Amino acid sequence: MTTAQRPQEARVAHPHSLAVPAARATGCPFDPAPEVARARREEPVTRATLWDGSTCWLVTRHEDVRTVLGDPRFSADATLPGFPFLTAGARELATSNRTFIRLDDPEHARLRRMLTADFMVKKVEAMRPEVQRIADDLLDTMTDGKTSADLVAEFALPLPSLVICLLLGVPYEDHSFFQRHSQVLLSLRSTADEVRASSDELLAYMKRLADAKRQQPDDGIFSRLVARGELDSVDIAAMGRLLLIAGHETTANMTALSTLALLRNPGQLTRLREEPSLIKGAVEELLRYLTIVHNGVPRVATEDVTIGGHTIPAGEGVLCTINTANRDDDVFPAGDTLDVGRDARRHLAFGFGVHQCLGQPLARVELQIAIETLLRRLPGLRLDTPFEDVPFRHDMGIYGVHALPVAW
Repeated sequence: MTTAQRPQEARVAHPHSLAVPAARATGCPFDPAPEVARARREEPVTRATLWDGSTCWLVTRHEDVRTVLGDPRFSADATLPGFPFLTAGARELATSNRTFIRLDDPEHARLRRMLTADFMVKKVEAMRPEVQRIADDLLDTMTDGKTSADLVAEFALPLPSLVICLLLGVPYEDHSFFQRHSQVLLSLRSTADEVRASSDELLAYMKRLADAKRQQPDDGIFSRLVARGELDSVDIAAMGRLLLIAGHETTANMTALSTLALLRNPGQLTRLREEPSLIKGAVEELLRYLTIVHNGVPRVATEDVTIGGHTIPAGEGVLCTINTANRDDDVFPAGDTLDVGRDARRHLAFGFGVHQCLGQPLARVELQIAIETLLRRLPGLRLDTPFEDVPFRHDMGIYGVHALPVAW
């Protein structure tokens, strides 16, 4: 049965389903929500109830998540009936001014190819000296005459923001503007009207920037998109908005959360300091262990598909919880334990399949440099507030901490 033929009564709430986003009142804040972690162990493909009372399927095991994300019968098109949204604001963001992450092939591939060369491993590796310079400059400023700081505000956030602005050709002096609006777009508490207003302001900014690049091009991604002549200003603005937000929010939160996780695991921190050659593998392990997308990667079935012994009918939504998949003991023994010496290369922190994260080579370079530089330059780094007082981002679509007071 096709999506168009599937009756919509499948969206009626199921009395025994798990509510998402799941509550996090208990448990370690680095871990998946307890109910979702329990689902992976006891009922890895289960029903979930969304904010509006509709339901979807929750897929929690590594093997099943890979299967869904790699199967073209599960669509990323947010305009299809049954597509699952965590909030009304998330629905507004996903369905207005769509970008390639909410499209299927061939249109997804056509748009993504316009950016592939900018994020190839070879090109990103060539940026290491510049990223290292930025990291050192930020730490110079952060430590100048001081013995404490908020690591998020003074290091973790500005590092990827500076890098993505450099890549895109976006003026960094406007960073407070786009960071303010990205907070609204990613908040699980934002209303549809609030998301629409922030999205419109960001898109208007990007359109003005695209027009400016037509008059005064540079070597940034924005100028190259304009010069191709294949996209109108609305599409370029939407793509720029996506890259700008994804390019700083994800790495910023991984940097701060990784630092906190290492501080809370002093044995792992000591090992990484003593064996700096482990840094690349340690970053993969931190990506696996922390997995900052906590509320699931959404898809909708376009045909009836059997996953984990359950038939998911056409027209029903799926949330793939990659944070539970990355703790799957069948793939990562003692998966709830941080081990910087682990081979974590099969993790799904960047997704899987044709939609996996385009910017993952850049994220890896930034994280490797940020963490190595912090540990090398600040041997006395420590948390400067009780762990219980750290403000975790339970209210955001990208997990992390709102602030991280540290001392050295």
